[in-house]
Amino acid sequence: MRRNFKRLIVCGKNLKLQRKQIKSFTALMEGKINKQLKKVLKKIVKEAHEPLAVADAKLGGVIKEKLNLSCIHSPVVNELMRGIRSQMDGLIPGVEPREMSAMCLGLAHSLSRYRLKFSADKVDTMIVQAISLLDDLDKELNNYIMRCREWYGWHFPELGKIISDNLTYCKCLQKVGDRRNYASATLSEFLPEEVEAEVKAAAEISMGTEVSEEDICNILHLCTQVIEISEYRTQLYEYLQNRMMAIAPNVTVMVGELVGARLIAHAGSLLNLAKHAASTVQILGAEKALFRALKSRRDTPKYGLIYHASLVGQSSPKHKGKISRMLAAKTVLAIRYDAFGEDSSSAMGVENRAKLEARLRTLEDRGIRKISGTGKALAKTEKYEHKSEVKTYDPSGDSTLPTCSKKRKIEQVDKEGEVTEKKAKKAKIKVKVEEEEEEEVVLVEEETSTKKKKKKDKKKHIKEEPVSEEEPCTSTAIPSTEKKKKKKKKKDIED
Repeated sequence: MRRNFKRLIVCGKNLKLQRKQIKSFTALMEGKINKQLKKVLKKIVKEAHEPLAVADAKLGGVIKEKLNLSCIHSPVVNELMRGIRSQMDGLIPGVEPREMSAMCLGLAHSLSRYRLKFSADKVDTMIVQAISLLDDLDKELNNYIMRCREWYGWHFPELGKIISDNLTYCKCLQKVGDRRNYASATLSEFLPEEVEAEVKAAAEISMGTEVSEEDICNILHLCTQVIEISEYRTQLYEYLQNRMMAIAPNVTVMVGELVGARLIAHAGSLLNLAKHAASTVQILGAEKALFRALKSRRDTPKYGLIYHASLVGQSSPKHKGKISRMLAAKTVLAIRYDAFGEDSSSAMGVENRAKLEARLRTLEDRGIRKISGTGKALAKTEKYEHKSEVKTYDPSGDSTLPTCSKKRKIEQVDKEGEVTEKKAKKAKIKVKVEEEEEEEVVLVEEETSTKKKKKKDKKKHIKEEPVSEEEPCTSTAIPSTEKKKKKKKKKDIED
């Protein structure tokens, strides 16, 4: 017992020393001078003839102001300090290297905890356990209520359609029990008068089957379980709200208690969540969809758990991706402020949420407002005037006989431009035909002239050659008088 007591006393002394060391180190890191350092420096001021080498320029400035001691801060001084740290074991006698490394490690851990203001109130493991238990309770409640409605539905099926709320359904069932007791029971505690009258009327004309007392006892026991679990769930939700406002008030303001708690539970802790980037927080909870999209080379998801936040739910479907991206960026700032900040107020979260709501309003109103110099004036819409067109009956569609030729029909159906094009084409065709006819006339005249010349040559040749008596008559014989007359007539006609 004495040994244990002595050990406790030693541990207490060590803790006090450690706290003093932590305070002195934090003061040095913040550029402040503690009492012990002041005493040492006052002794140095009397004996010092050269400037003091300082690793921190801020601390050197404070020493110079308060003690009028000249200080130096340069890369040479940093190299000198590094050499002293590496040879610390030789400079301080009586200290083993293991003890020195353990002391340095413990001091670094305690200093980091002190700087992060680590306290028991900021333990986020309670939030992780509470939100996981809340989700489990929701699943169990849904299963129990579904079983209760289905079980009691065999006895009184009309009650499930009249009472939609699950908790009031179980409370009414627990108070009344059998269907026959509804006529004499008063349900004004749970139901309004109109619904109560409807329930009593349905109980008299019910289509359900008869059930034994033992079955009703089991159903009532299930109803008590549902009521107790639902009451515990409300209590747990209030506890979660309080813990979230204590640990992460800005995150609670930005995305709500449930979404913030689910983000912390998914990351493991608030510090782990603070290390994530905004793009990671945006799709946190949709990892399967992300890797499936990357594998199949499709569009990646735009949101994960953050989709259930109220700001994303308020926005229209085309703006959900943009709002979720902006909300993730502001939420990451709130998470880091809650994790590493000294202040526990939610002013930053309220300010950022107001900015996001204003941005959402401008996005929603962008279609209504016109793009102008100020961007504030509403778009002018013209007044709608209904113009009715009265159509008369066309009797021409009754007859099936063609009233005009196909060419005229085509011209009537075609547009004016097409009709003019056809006319131009026809005119060109006519000109071409006339030119071809002229060419043909010229060719015919040339052919006739050549024929006449040939005939004249033949006649001259016949007159010059005398006909022999011995030779028989051939095709070159002199024609008869009738043929000569016909030829004369043709020549006269041609001339």
